[in-house]
Amino acid sequence: MDNYNKNTKLEFKPITADDIERLTPFFSLRSNKTCDSVFLDSFLWRDAYKVRFAISEGRAVQWLMEDEGEISTAMPLCREEELPYFFHQMVDYFNQELHKPLWIYLADEEAVRCLNLDPDKFQVTEMEDLKDYLYDGEALRTLAGKKLHKKKNLVNAFKREYEGRYEYSRLCCSDRQDVWNFLSVWREQKGETQEAWELDYEVQGIHEILKNCSQLQVQMGGVYIDGKLEAFTAGSYNPREEMAVISIEKANPQIKGLYQFINQQFLIHEFPQAKIVNREDDVGIPGLRQAKLSYQPIGYARKYMVRQRME
Repeated sequence: MDNYNKNTKLEFKPITADDIERLTPFFSLRSNKTCDSVFLDSFLWRDAYKVRFAISEGRAVQWLMEDEGEISTAMPLCREEELPYFFHQMVDYFNQELHKPLWIYLADEEAVRCLNLDPDKFQVTEMEDLKDYLYDGEALRTLAGKKLHKKKNLVNAFKREYEGRYEYSRLCCSDRQDVWNFLSVWREQKGETQEAWELDYEVQGIHEILKNCSQLQVQMGGVYIDGKLEAFTAGSYNPREEMAVISIEKANPQIKGLYQFINQQFLIHEFPQAKIVNREDDVGIPGLRQAKLSYQPIGYARKYMVRQRME
């Protein structure tokens, strides 16, 4: 690693839809099964966490995020063999430029294992509530077998109840008014909960996706009932992992079987090739955890907080 330039000046800028072509190749440079392994997740939450990036030496992407005044970073996007170098480049940036200890809020398991950090210098803590759920793609498309029998029954019940009245549709930019109308009702139903600010940022992020969807490598689907959009979902594909990442899934909770129906149809129509499906985390919410477990995950993409210990 002696041939790398350790005097590189990192120039951070906010992430925009125009950056997708530059950044996308970096996401596939090493193995990573978390939802952060695709461009869409960073774009969706860019305003909530003031996401900025810098391309370092043409071979890595470095990140800066901010939450309640605290600055953090993420694992660099780079080849695995170059991860130690670019990780320590960011340690230097935090120590020398920001005069802070390095803090990575969510680091993927593969990177943590690869770095094998000295526990005297770095505290590594698993974030149990933030692990992503991973599923077998074919199982979610077919809902075959005893374990998913209840899901299949709910899908079939939905089809019978709304026969001739429903339609799954691939959505594009021109459908954004339908999605905005749907989101407005969905957000109003949620009310002012403790997580209200997060819901507002999520809605704002979805609005930005819909404004820029012709540039973004995003798949979107919806279910119309009697001509009205009642469910909406969006995701993207990680080719290295052959994995679909489902970033957004919303449905009218009053319509029985609708969540199960759009979940299945979206994968059938938009991700028929996906071997793995990442349906993100449960944020420690018991109801959400129960729902995700009921789909029989095949594993988890575990995440860790990394904090530098300062003398």
